[in-house]
Amino acid sequence: MEFLQNNLIYMIPAMGLVGILVMAIKSAWVNKQDAGDANMQELAGYIADGAMAFLKAEWKVLSIFVVFTAAILAYSGTVHEINGIPLHSSWIIAIAFIIGAVFSATAGYIGMKAATKANVRTTQAARTSLKQALKVSFTGGTVMGLGVAGLAILGLGGLFIVFLQIFNVVEANSTEMRTAIEVLTGFSLGAESIALFARVGGGIYTKAADVGADLVGKVEAGIPEDDVRNPATIADNVGDNVGDVAGMGADLFGSYVATILATMVLGQEIVVDKLNGVAVDNLNGFSPVLLPMVICGLGILFSIIGTWFVRIKGEDSNVQTALNLGNWGSILITAIASYFVVMAMLPSHLHLRGVSFTNLDVYCSIIVGLVVGTLMSIITEYYTAMGKGPVNSIIQQSGTGHATNIIGGLSVGMKSTVAPILVLAGGIIFSYAFAGLYGVAIAAAGMMATTAMQLAIDAFGPIADNAGGIAEMSQLPPEVRERTDNLDAVGNTTAATGKGFAIASAALTSLALFAAFVGVAGIDAIDIYKAPVLAGLFVGAMIPFIFSALCIAAVGKAAMDMVQEVRRQFREIPGIMEYKAKPEYEKCVAISTKASIREMMLPGAIALLVPIIVGFGFKGVFPLVSSAEILGGLLAGVTVSGVLMGIFQSNAGGAWDNAKKSFEKGVSINGEMHYKKSEPHKASVTGDTVGDPFKDTSGPSMNILIKLMSIVSLVIAPYIAVSASDKAKVKAYLKQIEIIAAPGIPTKVISVTETIQSVKDTTVTIR
Repeated sequence: MEFLQNNLIYMIPAMGLVGILVMAIKSAWVNKQDAGDANMQELAGYIADGAMAFLKAEWKVLSIFVVFTAAILAYSGTVHEINGIPLHSSWIIAIAFIIGAVFSATAGYIGMKAATKANVRTTQAARTSLKQALKVSFTGGTVMGLGVAGLAILGLGGLFIVFLQIFNVVEANSTEMRTAIEVLTGFSLGAESIALFARVGGGIYTKAADVGADLVGKVEAGIPEDDVRNPATIADNVGDNVGDVAGMGADLFGSYVATILATMVLGQEIVVDKLNGVAVDNLNGFSPVLLPMVICGLGILFSIIGTWFVRIKGEDSNVQTALNLGNWGSILITAIASYFVVMAMLPSHLHLRGVSFTNLDVYCSIIVGLVVGTLMSIITEYYTAMGKGPVNSIIQQSGTGHATNIIGGLSVGMKSTVAPILVLAGGIIFSYAFAGLYGVAIAAAGMMATTAMQLAIDAFGPIADNAGGIAEMSQLPPEVRERTDNLDAVGNTTAATGKGFAIASAALTSLALFAAFVGVAGIDAIDIYKAPVLAGLFVGAMIPFIFSALCIAAVGKAAMDMVQEVRRQFREIPGIMEYKAKPEYEKCVAISTKASIREMMLPGAIALLVPIIVGFGFKGVFPLVSSAEILGGLLAGVTVSGVLMGIFQSNAGGAWDNAKKSFEKGVSINGEMHYKKSEPHKASVTGDTVGDPFKDTSGPSMNILIKLMSIVSLVIAPYIAVSASDKAKVKAYLKQIEIIAAPGIPTKVISVTETIQSVKDTTVTIR
């Protein structure tokens, strides 16, 4: 036991290394699988090359952003005092930012590389059995899940150890510890910044190609989805990798890191009781700071165990059930193990901002987080899965045309916000009741503990989708496509549940980051009765709308270019429809690449710059309201509005997609069976086209938006903090105003710098 206590901090990055080691073993296994015939390998090569071309173009642009931002952070770290307020930062924050950005990009690259290897091997496996196809595709997803979680724990835990040494941290409640954690926020800022651009850019790419391919290929030309004759089909399959895999990997990497960091920031404020001058947790008071990293590190190991449960027996087995078994298995093991970890690490009583709680209360908060994550997955599955009531309602409304299909999808998306929000609200209330703000933060960490498993399930979907595309383009036997479609349909649901999980974690994490921001900025409360704060609340609520509008408009612009190019090739290249000529796939890939890189800039700038503009732009403008309070109001508006928008768009898009896919096996509408190419199917294609940017571009970007704005605000909080003298001036100001109410006393006009004593027995008018 003493050995564990003395070496616990070093075990955190070690658990990350275990995840990376297992990832390498599983990646090697995938690479050894049969990749099919020469034609299949050629098509898979086009997809892999297109995905890498996009990543290189994206990295080229983002490297400029990273260098520029790192330079600003390095300069800000050299400022040690503002208006007499000491700042706890260092130029090393720039190094942490760069490492976070590189690790985030690497996480996306690992996922994309694994997916482009696993897709064609899944197709080949589907020629033999559904069981083998699931094994290959899920193992490919596992590579990504373990890579993301392993890199996050390795980076965060390793940097924390280094910063403890650099800043000579001895006690948890110390200035040196505040500096170490402030610098560590740079790692999270780098991760979330890259995640936003990766998710938005990848989402624009994939949906521009998807919409263009569907509108011209399926609707106008009447050829199947992923038909080799469609010039946009390669770009469409590339998009699955750069958006749903690389973008998603960077996304959840950022979420994972931000959740742990928010809990560490609040953990640093916790006062651990001492006995004879020694902290009773036997970790020198560090236990609340280390706990989230330990829980998430163990979550990697439990996710590895959970992957063993994902098995099916035959062609009629339920793939969704197998995935759920793996997910719930890892959650259950985490819930049991967390009890022993919390009891061993934390002292019996802790205190944070006037709230006292026990180690058992902290464990209960972790359970709340796990329950919230599980319920969010179940609810999202209900609203997006084939065969469920919401998707069936959209199918029925497809029978009366395109417009009613759109109405049905919008209705399902809006209804789907009710249960998740109630679950989130309950999770916030219960976790806070157990352990205050630390309870909310550790609940989010508990939810994110099984991120490796969640990502494995999530990444399996795009791999299966690509496998189906390769099967279609290679003109393989129908039973192969049936198996890949089975996996793909489940993949649509798992993708939706993954996005619901990410949004739920973002809500809890943002609240924890918000609490950390309030503490660092020196604010007592966010009072919306103050007009500037209320104005900030409204502006914040608006940001997710303009952010979504820009993302969706970008997809529309790029899709128009794609449609024109596909039509041109059908018109000008004779023999495409007869399989006598090969389409110019690379031109469609280039259109999506250029459009996504160009259009991702403005949405990204909004998330990064708005907190800075509000924080510094309104500093000192209002005598009674600090810019930190206004920024707090803005963050509250962004969080509430963004969570609702994220759930609505992701679920509506997922339901539309599975409504369309239901026609492949046939659906009954008013007692009549309808299949692909029927009029109701065409209406469902329109709905899916509308839903594509909802579920794959703007919707999943919401969780990054709200977290990134919170992290930027946390980074600048020391520079806009409210000092004790500022608070004293406000109190004096308020006393002066109260004097006006005294009747029958002569009036005197003063400036706010005059003391209360100088205006005794006078009525004051503030100039």
